[in-house]
Amino acid sequence: MRSRLAFGDELRAELGSPRSSRRLGSSPRSRVWRVELPGTSAVVKQIVDGPDADERYAREVAALRLAARAETPIVPALLATDSGERVLVLEHLDHRRPAGDWIVGYAAALARLHATARPEDSGKLPRWQGPNRADIDSFLGLAVALQVPVTPGVSDELDDLVNRLDQAPGHALLHGDPCPGNDLHTATGIRFIDFEQASLGSGLMELAYLRIGFPTCWCVTSASESLLERAERAYRTAWRTATGTETQDGLADACAGWLLRGDALVERARRESDDHLARIPQRDWKWGTATARQRLVHRLGVVSKLTADHTSLSGVGRLTTGMRQHMLTRWPALQPVPTKRP
Repeated sequence: MRSRLAFGDELRAELGSPRSSRRLGSSPRSRVWRVELPGTSAVVKQIVDGPDADERYAREVAALRLAARAETPIVPALLATDSGERVLVLEHLDHRRPAGDWIVGYAAALARLHATARPEDSGKLPRWQGPNRADIDSFLGLAVALQVPVTPGVSDELDDLVNRLDQAPGHALLHGDPCPGNDLHTATGIRFIDFEQASLGSGLMELAYLRIGFPTCWCVTSASESLLERAERAYRTAWRTATGTETQDGLADACAGWLLRGDALVERARRESDDHLARIPQRDWKWGTATARQRLVHRLGVVSKLTADHTSLSGVGRLTTGMRQHMLTRWPALQPVPTKRP
């Protein structure tokens, strides 16, 4: 059914009446239109009903307002809102096809986004939530199901990891889903959209996306080591320029945290509903550009490499190496995740 444009009297009084509208593709959690307003084109986004619809709307509005502080625009301008209908009216931006080394500019833009939040913004958005003990139990259960030995001390290492992630310092503005498709590559730079899951926390949790393979995204990619190093340098440089401080260590922890989360193997509508890691030995499933097993093998490889000389995760490093080798032996037809975004 064609949904009617959500553009009420208050928005018309503030912005004028839209001359035309066209429905755009979006997730099931929102409805999006492109409209022509007097003097400008805009995007109208309505957060649809659901148990968390009000929270998602509030997060997006708060994040866009914080991000608007950036000296160089990093998000579309928020033109108006209608809280009663959970509607946002945003500047329309034309997207260009990203360059082959797109993650370098993306990483720098992500750092500038993260840097827009300040310590005094505490409470304007929720704190980032990492993995928990249930995620540890699920991950270790998968290792047992794959018949990979779990050596003494690994459970304690993972407990310590979860505690470190929970206490990770930082007040960065985290996008919540900084995926290919939520980044617009425009003539004036990269802008981020769709902040329904925004939070505050350590920027390393999203810098890790580049290595771990965009864990909350339909579009998984794996870049070369040289390209990853360029991108991570670009992030650190942009963060230093914006804040005058250095980024902290902790990329191995952040990547290991994403590995533990079985919910990062399925689209958002299916999260918090099942033990998805427990399903891996019995079946594989496709989401976007890769299957669940492909995603998991990639993440295991990343964590195995990052923890090779990591004293606090040495047992985890050996376990992830064993799990990856077992999966590749058991399912030899598994292919690496794509190296290019669609």
